[in-house]
Amino acid sequence: MKFELQKGSRSRILAIGLLAIAAIFVVRLFYLQVIQYSHYVAQAQAEQQKQFVIPAERGMIYAKNGDEPVRLVMNQSVYTVYADPQTVTDKDEIVEALKEVAGGNLVEGFADLLDAKESRYKILGTKLSRTQAELLKEKGFSGIGFQETSQRVYPEGTLAAQLLGYVDTENEGKYGLEGYLNDELSGVDGSLVAVTDVSEVPLTIGNKNVRIPEQDGKNVVLSIDRSVQSKVEQALKDAQKRTGAKEVSAMVMDPNSGKVLAMANYPTYDPEKYYEAKDVALFNNNVVSGTYEPGSTIKTFTMATGIEKNAVRPSDTFNNTDFIKIGDWTISNATRGITGTISFQTALEWSLNTGFVTIGQRLGNGTSITPAARQTMYDYYYNKFRLGQATGIELANEASGLVIAPDDQRSSEIRYANMTFGQGMEATMIQVASGFSALVNGGTYYQPTVIDGYMEDGEFKQNESPTPVATGIVQKSTSDTLKSMMIKARQSGFPGVDKSGYRIGGKTGTSQVSSPQGGYSDDESIASYVGFGGSDAPEYVIMVQVSGKDQIFQGARDALPIFTDISNWMLEYLKIQPKG
Repeated sequence: MKFELQKGSRSRILAIGLLAIAAIFVVRLFYLQVIQYSHYVAQAQAEQQKQFVIPAERGMIYAKNGDEPVRLVMNQSVYTVYADPQTVTDKDEIVEALKEVAGGNLVEGFADLLDAKESRYKILGTKLSRTQAELLKEKGFSGIGFQETSQRVYPEGTLAAQLLGYVDTENEGKYGLEGYLNDELSGVDGSLVAVTDVSEVPLTIGNKNVRIPEQDGKNVVLSIDRSVQSKVEQALKDAQKRTGAKEVSAMVMDPNSGKVLAMANYPTYDPEKYYEAKDVALFNNNVVSGTYEPGSTIKTFTMATGIEKNAVRPSDTFNNTDFIKIGDWTISNATRGITGTISFQTALEWSLNTGFVTIGQRLGNGTSITPAARQTMYDYYYNKFRLGQATGIELANEASGLVIAPDDQRSSEIRYANMTFGQGMEATMIQVASGFSALVNGGTYYQPTVIDGYMEDGEFKQNESPTPVATGIVQKSTSDTLKSMMIKARQSGFPGVDKSGYRIGGKTGTSQVSSPQGGYSDDESIASYVGFGGSDAPEYVIMVQVSGKDQIFQGARDALPIFTDISNWMLEYLKIQPKG
C-alpha cells in the first residue's frame, strides 16, 4: 500500500523546516548578540584596545651661578622597544633587525621573549636612541612597539656627584639628592587606554579612549654655588696629590642661613656612568654619612659651654703638667712642654687636652666631672649643638652618630673627660659644621639645607628665608668671645696664611681611630679643620677632613691648608671688603 502526501504537504514541510532553521539562527544570534554581548565586547576590546603608560618626566636639578639657576642634571629621551608576542609575525626578520640596529641595547634572551605567547608585553631592549627607534619603526613590524623614556644627563660631569646621587636603570634615584627626593623628582606616570591600529599605534578617535595625564617631577634648585663647588673640588684634588690621602672631604656653608654652598668628596665618580665605579664606597657622601670621633674641633664647643655656664673665661688659668688623672686613667697632651700656669686661651692655641678636661671639671665641683657636669655637657653637645643626631639635610643615607647620655650605662667620668676634646663620641662633618655655625653667628642654629627653591614655568621660585631651629643656644657675648679666641689662635699659630684685613678663625682636629682590638689605633688618624671667615661678621664656614685606612694625618699639617686655600678664594669670590 503506497503512502501518498496530500496535496500541499511537501510545501508545508519545507516551510516548517525553513522556519526551524530561521529560529535556530535567531536564537543563536540572540544568544551571541544579547546574552553573550558583554563577553564578545570585552574580547574585542582586549584585541583592539591597549593600555599605554605615559611616563612622567623626572624633574631637573639646578645649581646656582651667582643668583641665576644653571642646569646641573638634565633628561635625554631614550626608547624602550617591546613586543606583544600574541601579535608578532615575522619573528626571524624582527630578530635580525633588532640585532643590526639595537645591538648592545637588547636584553639577554630577547629572541626567546617573542615566543612567550601567554604575555602581551615583553621588553626587548632599553635606552635606544631616537635614530635607532626610528630605523626600527620604519620596518613596520607587527607586535613591536616603542615607549619613550628619559635618562639622566650630567652636563657638568662629576661635579657634586656624591651630593647628587644617580638614577638607575629602573629610573629610581639612589644616594644623595636623587635618592632622598626620589618621589618628588619622579612625578606620577599617566596612562592611556586606546583603540590601536594593526601596528599598535593609538587611534585618536573613539569614545572608549581614556587618558590620565602624567604629572612631571619638580625641578629643584640647589643652594650649591657652581663656582664654589668647582673650587672646593679642585682644592680636594690638589690636597689628595699633596697628602696622598685615600679620602678627602670638604663643605662650605652660609652660617647665617644653614645653606650649603658646596659639598664634595674625593675620589669621586661619574653619575652618568655610575655602573663603571669599581667601589660602591664612592657613592657615599662622607660629609653626611661618615661618622667619626671629631677630635679637637669639639674643643670650641667645650669652651663655649664653659663660658656660657660662667665656669671659665679665656684669661682664667690652670696648672698644666701635660697629664691629668681621671680615676685609673691618665690623659695626656699631644703637644707637650707648654707647662706651668697658663690661660685657657693658651690651651686653645696649643690644643691642650688637659685644659679642656679641666673645663669639664669646673663645670662640676672643680676636681671631677660630676653627674651634674655630665648633664650640662650633654645638654650642650646633644640638645643645643645637636651633635650625634641627624640634621635632616635633604640627602640620602645621613648618619646620626652618638653622644652617650649621662644616665646611659656606658656613661662614665672618663668617657665625658674624653668628650671634652672630641673623643668618645661620634658625629658627622655636617653636624660639626652646623653646630659650629651657631657658635659663630651669635647663637642661632639653622637646619642645614641644599635646596634653595624650585623652577616653576621657567621661573625661579626661591624658598622663604630659613626659620631658625633654635635661637640663643649660646649668648651673643659668648659667640663674640669664642670668635676672638679662634682668630687669635689662628693668627698666633699660623701667621701670614690669611689675607690681611679679615677676621679668620678656626680650630684644628686630629682624631684617633678606634681599633678592632680595642682602644685606639697607632697607625691611623683623621685630620680636620673647621673655621669661619668674613669682615665684621662670619660670612662662610668651611669644614675639611682628610683620612684614609692605615694612614696618619694631622689637622694643622694636612687639613688646615685646604681650609686656607678655599677661604682666601672665598674672600675674593664673595667680594668681601677688608676691614679698614
